[in-house]
Amino acid sequence: MRRYIFLFVIGFTAFPALAQSPTADVTCDDSARLERMLSTVMHAERRALGFRGPETLLEVWIDPRTQDWTLVQTYTNGTSCIIAMGEHWEDLTPAPA
Repeated sequence: MRRYIFLFVIGFTAFPALAQSPTADVTCDDSARLERMLSTVMHAERRALGFRGPETLLEVWIDPRTQDWTLVQTYTNGTSCIIAMGEHWEDLTPAPA
């Protein structure tokens, strides 16, 4: 997980506007490019999603091997942003009725 975060930081420090932003820990990119990076580099799978508003979708991406998770906010303009990352994701499945 730390290796991936390091790669994000190195990859996006070339953008001075992002580095000076008060939300510098948010990483945004073209939705298709970010999705490819999540699936090929981080080996993550989209496991959950939900609408946050009429133009915003939240997605949870999980690496099934390590249970690292990534929360992505996707906009209708074709941009997606990683807004949180963590470790040890756990699905809470309700008990059968």
